[in-house]
Amino acid sequence: MTHDDVNNSRRRFLVGATSVVGGVGVVGAAVPFVASWNPSAKAKSAGAPVKVNISKLEPGQQMIVEWRGKPVWVVRRTPEMLENIDKLIQRGDLVDPESNRETQQPEYAKNKYRAIKDEFWVAVGLCTHLGCSPKYRPEVGPEDLGEDWLGGFFCPCHGSRFDLAGHVFKGVPAPSNLVVPPHHYIDDNTLEIGVDPEAA
Repeated sequence: MTHDDVNNSRRRFLVGATSVVGGVGVVGAAVPFVASWNPSAKAKSAGAPVKVNISKLEPGQQMIVEWRGKPVWVVRRTPEMLENIDKLIQRGDLVDPESNRETQQPEYAKNKYRAIKDEFWVAVGLCTHLGCSPKYRPEVGPEDLGEDWLGGFFCPCHGSRFDLAGHVFKGVPAPSNLVVPPHHYIDDNTLEIGVDPEAA
């Protein structure tokens, strides 16, 4: 083996080793860079939009997601639930059935069902009294809530009640309807919370 052969072998080894180390370095630098494109937890809590797959949400079910550090409810209402909202409006049990007292929802959700699509309802899951989280109670006439209960949300902390559109009942501590956040539907199966339809 000549001196030139040894130098060529060493040179090939050094070039190969340098290429491998350089490749690892490029991947190591690229991973955090690509990850930085996703919103951080801090950005999400500051208000980054949240996409929600609603394709598996069955009629009558509720799902909870987080947006801006708050629970957001998505409820898929049945035709019977919508009828019960109508009954409560007709009975006069609700403080603000037309959502006129305060701006607790975007203009496009300012209707009796407080929704873009009647079937799906989206709301921030915090009571407007002291910020507790009411419980989803969709059953009709349960023993603990009374025969006139037609489904809705009950706050066990101080007894506030809301119907299945988030309208506040008369005579409870909560002063206003539950908040409907900005949202829109990307497609039939995907809801985006935090972005108005006009901005989408």
